[in-house]
Amino acid sequence: MRILDRYIGGVIVRQSCLVFLVLVGLSLSMIFIEELALVGSANYTLGSVLRFVALSVPRITYDMFPMIALIGAILGLSSLASGSELIVVRASGVSIARITGAVFKIGAVFLLAAIVLGEVISPWSESEAQRGRAQDLESSINHNRVYGFWMRDGHEVVNIREVLPDLSLSKIRIFDFDQDRRLIEVRLAEEGRHHQEGWRLYNIKKTTYLPHGGATEETFDETDWDTAITPQMMGAFMITPDQLSVRQLRRYITYLRANNQDLRPYELALWQKLSLPLSTAVMVILAIPFVFGSLRVAGGTGRNLFIGIIVGIFFYITNKAFGYIVLGYEAWPTFAGAMFPTAVLFIVALLMYRRVA
Repeated sequence: MRILDRYIGGVIVRQSCLVFLVLVGLSLSMIFIEELALVGSANYTLGSVLRFVALSVPRITYDMFPMIALIGAILGLSSLASGSELIVVRASGVSIARITGAVFKIGAVFLLAAIVLGEVISPWSESEAQRGRAQDLESSINHNRVYGFWMRDGHEVVNIREVLPDLSLSKIRIFDFDQDRRLIEVRLAEEGRHHQEGWRLYNIKKTTYLPHGGATEETFDETDWDTAITPQMMGAFMITPDQLSVRQLRRYITYLRANNQDLRPYELALWQKLSLPLSTAVMVILAIPFVFGSLRVAGGTGRNLFIGIIVGIFFYITNKAFGYIVLGYEAWPTFAGAMFPTAVLFIVALLMYRRVA
């Protein structure tokens, strides 16, 4: 039976790889065309475009993973059915439940792959993609993964350790130089927020260096910051909540809760992150009733492929739309916005499976 598991799994993986090449390739082509319009701006070159597109592959793959799994599983099982291999397997005494077990195993592999992609690879690659793109488009800013953002603002040099998803700044250092490039003042701020009147710094320690040696220190709870830096400049370096890992989302939700700020967009992103691997596994199982329900139907492969594409697209759109709807109605829990489409899909898969089992 291990031979059967490996054979079915191999066919599904091969077909899923073909689906990956087609779907992700189409998305990358559209991104490439959009980014070409920016070539020539500041330091943004064709090489910058290719780097951005390459680093976008994990994010696009992660977003499309359930659809890739569904269509790949349908194509894999349909190819076995069209070659009468499934019929031979069934005639040899192998039950649908046993074949389902083989599909379950490859579904578990897809689930683990989705977790690794969403928690390790995609957050890192998306951060690098946005950092490189923004740095090439805004040549006055340099970003280092360890020390944060460095930029020149008039006679000041500014270092910002982190830009949070609400565009607030964390761990800010401002070095003020005179005309002779002598350091005259350093300000260290724990946090910076942009209001209608401009930036405001919080929990500041100010060190002033005297002309003939020595220094004085002052502390402030908050103060205004006169700077040419805008939230739009900082936003170019930020990745959206749905591109953060579960660990990063939990950390930021804790921060927002401590500061009595709106958690719902980030809670929704967290639940959607947790539900996507489950959606991937359910999609693989959903392929079984599609194929076994049309074993003796002429043109079954084309029909199954068409239905699989429609179901995949419908689930993708519904999942996104339902999340936005939940955010618009505060009485609805964010858990429902992320899990409801997956739960409905799971129930549909069970009902369809019972008809063929």
